[in-house]
Amino acid sequence: MSRVDIEDLLDRYLKGEASPQEIERVEAWLNDNDAPGTQWQQMDKESRDQWLSGLLGEISESISTNEPKIIVMQPRKNLWRSIAAVAAILAISFTLYLAWPVLQNSLHPAELTALKVAADQKKQVMLADGSKIWVNSGSELKYPQTFNGKTREVYLEGEAYFDIKHDVSKPFIIHTGKVITTVLGTAFNIKADNLQHTVVVTVTRGKVSVANGDEKLGVITPNQQISFNTVNKQHLQRNVDAKQAIAWQDTDIHFDDITFADAALQLQQRFKVKIDFANDKIKNCRFTGTAIEGEKLDKILKVICAFNNATYQTKADGTISIDGPGCN
Repeated sequence: MSRVDIEDLLDRYLKGEASPQEIERVEAWLNDNDAPGTQWQQMDKESRDQWLSGLLGEISESISTNEPKIIVMQPRKNLWRSIAAVAAILAISFTLYLAWPVLQNSLHPAELTALKVAADQKKQVMLADGSKIWVNSGSELKYPQTFNGKTREVYLEGEAYFDIKHDVSKPFIIHTGKVITTVLGTAFNIKADNLQHTVVVTVTRGKVSVANGDEKLGVITPNQQISFNTVNKQHLQRNVDAKQAIAWQDTDIHFDDITFADAALQLQQRFKVKIDFANDKIKNCRFTGTAIEGEKLDKILKVICAFNNATYQTKADGTISIDGPGCN
């Protein structure tokens, strides 16, 4: 996007003719690039429009002379709350000129390819950098055909397993709502569960940094997991068996000396149902076994319940409830 395009965009923004998406991107970029001490976010609409009008005039002059300038504006009565605010706004103006490429990318991001996976399927995709991603059923991955910037960024809804090509100069970033997972080269699983209001990141190889926006939640290594609740904003970091988190990739379901509760989680992932328990004693029963590909959920549950002295029933809403005295 050229400066002429940016001039046109700001002109439409000031006239109220910009699209909602363009308005959101312009204001998000300006807010994100506040200089220290800036009162941009505290200014009222009239003050913002007056400042942007001055900026627009400077851009127009810059286009004609092909030389960016530092904007110098005469303070007006009641326009700024203090001289410090004027200095800060001028700093933003100068930043705008120094960071044209960043602004361009923000306003016109790379076009993304959307991969939507049907409820009964799983798909694998190889990205331009050689990274491989396995996308679980009912999930969606958005990614660019090429990575031209300083980062490699994709967007995930649902669950996917990532095996990322190492590139220390270009971090790989996964956006799952407001949760941001950043890696250089590693293998890990991300699951966004809208029903449970959680985003769960589990590492099988390498090191992963997880954040909620600007708030860093933690750094995890193999067989570690961060679970983030998108409602109460609480997170939990713990040690896990990463193999269980990626069991959805297998055609068969392997239960290797695990609790009924952990087995239920695997079944929930495979069959997209919710399973709950009447008491903790049933949840803590342990067993070993294998469910062969193609076996229906009813048959699997009958076998598991027989092992663990339990029964199950399917409620009207589709939820499965496990009950009974449980194991000894």
